[in-house]
Amino acid sequence: MNIRFVLNILFASQTEDPAEWLPRLKEALPHDRFFTNPEADIDIALVATPPEGTFEALKSLKLVQSLWMGVERLLADPAFPKGVPLARLVDPGMVAAMSESVLAHVLDWHRHHYIYRVQQDARRWQRLKQYLASDRTIGLLGLGELGSDAARKLGALGFNLVGWSRRPKKLEGVTCLTELNAVLERSDVVVCLLPLTPQTRHILNERTLRRIRLGGAVINVARGSHVVAEDLIAVLDSGHLAHAYLDVFEHEPLTHEHPLWTHPGITITPHTAALTEPRTALPKVIENIERLRRGEPPLNLVDLDAGY
Repeated sequence: MNIRFVLNILFASQTEDPAEWLPRLKEALPHDRFFTNPEADIDIALVATPPEGTFEALKSLKLVQSLWMGVERLLADPAFPKGVPLARLVDPGMVAAMSESVLAHVLDWHRHHYIYRVQQDARRWQRLKQYLASDRTIGLLGLGELGSDAARKLGALGFNLVGWSRRPKKLEGVTCLTELNAVLERSDVVVCLLPLTPQTRHILNERTLRRIRLGGAVINVARGSHVVAEDLIAVLDSGHLAHAYLDVFEHEPLTHEHPLWTHPGITITPHTAALTEPRTALPKVIENIERLRRGEPPLNLVDLDAGY
């Protein structure tokens, strides 16, 4: 007879709404116990920006399950329990939403909509040259779950694709390289989908941004610290890049007086490129909980040395 161990599960988040998660969790796991305040005998912590002091109280922790794909904030917490496995969330709904955002920005640039909006404000009727998708090359920085899905969908529209990753990759329809400059120099648009690590912090700076093809664009939907904002402004002002799409910033929310708000070459969204979707994320969370219960390794464990 199989014995089902009861697990004590903490939900701790300052950003994810417990009303969206806890009823679904309790329905899926009716025999487990759920908490919203840290207790010493918690087995699993489901977290996204947990309140300060959360980890100090957890003495029996066996798994930290992030409710986000990015985990750099958790790893930066000095109280994060050493030796406890950390799993990031690979949410199909979030992956789909990210690709939708990438496609929206690429097409906005490709079809000149960012220029036509300015012309509308000026009541100016002027047609711009039309390009085929096959005239454009999109550079993807990061070829994991997000980059791979975006590549499939951009490729289906006919764009040329080149991608950069730290480790060698093979993706159908993508020229995969491990040399960053080679990717940038081939790209009309660069899409940043990288995890944030010491190696990728400020990877998009004046030197690298100027390697993107003249008149191109940069799209950052990963982390704000990938881009040096002052350098981006300088490259836009020089006319080398035509536009930038920024969803993430080093300090959020973006301060009222920040020059990014009013720059004519920048489109801003408030970190909404891809939000965790409980309806599609829940099965992934449940699967890792059940794997832990069965004594199996959870899926999508973070390589603590690599940072993702």
